[in-house]
Amino acid sequence: MNANLNQQIGHLGFWSGVIFLVTVVVSLLLPLDVPDGLQAAHVDRVIWLNEHRSAFILGWVNQMVSMLSLSGVLLAVAWFAAMRSPLSGMVGGIAILLSITAFIIPKFIAIWTIPQLAETSATGGIGSEFADQLLLILNVSVPFSLYTSFDYLGFWLYALFALVIAAPLFKHALIWKFAAVSLGVFGAAFHTLLIALLAKKVVPADIESWFLGSTLFLIVAIIVAVLGFRTTGNQS
Repeated sequence: MNANLNQQIGHLGFWSGVIFLVTVVVSLLLPLDVPDGLQAAHVDRVIWLNEHRSAFILGWVNQMVSMLSLSGVLLAVAWFAAMRSPLSGMVGGIAILLSITAFIIPKFIAIWTIPQLAETSATGGIGSEFADQLLLILNVSVPFSLYTSFDYLGFWLYALFALVIAAPLFKHALIWKFAAVSLGVFGAAFHTLLIALLAKKVVPADIESWFLGSTLFLIVAIIVAVLGFRTTGNQS
C-alpha cells in the first residue's frame, strides 16, 4: 500500500515537473504585461491590454498552470522529505498549500478582472473611473502593487518551504542532495533579500530583478527533482 502510494506520488512529481518546465518555455512566448511595464504610462497600458487581450489572458492562464504544476512537484518533494522528517514534510506541505492560495488569487484576477477593467476604462462608460483606479492598484509590473504583493507572498512561502525541506532532503541519494542544496540556496537568498528590502538596501525598481533572479535556484531544484523522480522513483 505505502510502496504503491509512494510510486504514485513520485509519478505526480515527475509529470508535474515536466508540465512546469514546458510552461516555463511557453511563458517566453506569451506577454504578461505591456513592454517596459514598470515605466509604461497608464493610458498606454490600457491601450495595450485591449489590443492584446487574448495573448494577455493566455499568458496568465499559462502562469496559473505553471504555478499549479510547480506546486505538484513541491508537494511530492515534501512527501519524499517526510520519509526522513515527517514534521518537516508536514510544515513544507502546508507552506505549499498556502502558496497556492496566495498565487491563484492574482492570477485569476489577471485572467478575469484586468481585461474587463481595461475594456471599461477604454470605453469611458459607467464605472470607467473606478476601473482606472483598480487597474493602478492591480498593476502586474509594479513590485509594490496589491497584485504583486500576493505574488511575492507566494514566493516567500516557497522560500520557507525550501528552508524547511532542504535538510531532510539532503539525507537521500546523491541526486537529491543537489536538489536540497539548490532549494537551500534559494530559501536563504530570498530571505536575505527580504531582510535587505526591509532595511531599505533594495530599491523598489530592483525588486523584480533581484527576487525573481533568486528563483533560478528553485528552477534548478525542480529540474533535479524531475530527474530524481525519474531515476529513483520515490524510494529513499
